[in-house]
Amino acid sequence: MSNGNGVTATLSQAADNVKETASNISSAVMHRAEEAVASVKTTAKKARKAAKKAVGTAKKKLAAASAKAKKEASSLKAKAGKKTAKKATKKAATKKTAKKAVKKAAAKKTAKKATKKVARKAAKKATKKATKKATKKATKKTATKKVAKKSAAKKAVKKAPAKKAVAKKAAKKAAKRPAKKVAKKAARK
Repeated sequence: MSNGNGVTATLSQAADNVKETASNISSAVMHRAEEAVASVKTTAKKARKAAKKAVGTAKKKLAAASAKAKKEASSLKAKAGKKTAKKATKKAATKKTAKKAVKKAAAKKTAKKATKKVARKAAKKATKKATKKATKKATKKTATKKVAKKSAAKKAVKKAPAKKAVAKKAAKKAAKRPAKKVAKKAARK
């Protein structure tokens, strides 16, 4: 039976050994876990600091970019304002020249109409004068010939209608001719 006491002693010693190793293992695990937690905390702190720095630099960059963009926008607006002003002055100038051209064209048209009217009136007057002169000459000749002999009177009567026909033909030709030629002929007579 003495043997039984030795078994219990060895069993108890083995249990103590297991307990000790378990505590050693657990303490080692705990130590490692604590170290891991600490390292995670430090890396988290570093990440936070890096993120804050990145956010700060990004904000600064964005502010600088927006300021540049605002400056460029204002300069472009100023340039656009100048361009629109130049375009407006060019448009106004072209409108003025167009109005002047229209006025000149209208004046030319009225001048042409006036000259045409004057030429027509002159042509009408010239044809009237030519026909009156021709008829007066024909009537004078017939009147002078009536005083002469009867045979001469008959000849004159025959000649008079022929001369009237000639005068009428001359009047028709004068009416058909341009006004300038008629005016020149009237001036010669």
